[in-house]
Amino acid sequence: MNPQATATTPGGRDVLAHALASQVKLDVVETEHRGHAMAVARAAAADGIGLVVAHGGDGTVNEVVNGLLADTDGRPGQFDSVPMLGVVPGGSANVFARALGLPRDPVEATHVLLRALEGGHGRQVGLGRAGERWFTFNAGMGWDADVVAEVEQRRGKQTGPSLYLRTAVSCYLRHPRGRTSLTVRLPGEEPVEVRTAFVSNTAPWSYLGARPVQLNTECSFDTGLGLFALTSLGLPTVLRHVGQALRKRARHRGGRLLRHDDLAIVSITAKEQVNLQVDGDLVGQRRHVEFVSVPRALTVVS
Repeated sequence: MNPQATATTPGGRDVLAHALASQVKLDVVETEHRGHAMAVARAAAADGIGLVVAHGGDGTVNEVVNGLLADTDGRPGQFDSVPMLGVVPGGSANVFARALGLPRDPVEATHVLLRALEGGHGRQVGLGRAGERWFTFNAGMGWDADVVAEVEQRRGKQTGPSLYLRTAVSCYLRHPRGRTSLTVRLPGEEPVEVRTAFVSNTAPWSYLGARPVQLNTECSFDTGLGLFALTSLGLPTVLRHVGQALRKRARHRGGRLLRHDDLAIVSITAKEQVNLQVDGDLVGQRRHVEFVSVPRALTVVS
């Protein structure tokens, strides 16, 4: 449990823990710092624990996933020994949980989890890897990663759609690192120079409040990765694709767009160090990243 997550309260966490303890032998750990959830999940996998439940936002879920899979080295033959994952959303966006079809309300999500455990229901999902880091729903280099970096500098403020929107506009107007040239390489195709690149493991790419942000609408946990990249960050191009991404039935059209679905691997190289984000968390700066699709990497109780 992440006690700092946006939508969690001490009373609510106690209720959830009591409900889960009625059906499973439960150990509760409240995270104390970044990386703590990853360490706990890795130890749980090493100890042969059957189920790890993440209660928090997408950052907490990402840490748990990376901990569970830390010792598999991305080898598919290792995944059967990994504990199952349960998710009880407690953040502001909860993109992974919503993509799984889970309720946003933590109590309702807990009831879904308990019913799934009782019925033995689990779903194998594909994940992505960005270099050494696993991601569940999206990753990116360029503009979106710069937005994540700046939002993280404002951790004292309440995060939410308005903060991300203001920061996105601010980063765009200040000519952020996202304008650095990136070279995208796909198997069997010529390299393409772009200005920002978004990699998806499912759809939607994210949410702006209740509204989904759609980039690769055909992407899912059962397919390969989706790539959405812009060869220009000119204002007309940006406004056109932002508008299309926010439509209920998003279909991206127009020039300056490089878009692919169901990719096994995407290689991106920058001319200088640029920010890299996975699942909405900054993981540092890179000049080269290989994004790899890993089918059926994890079993999620849902």
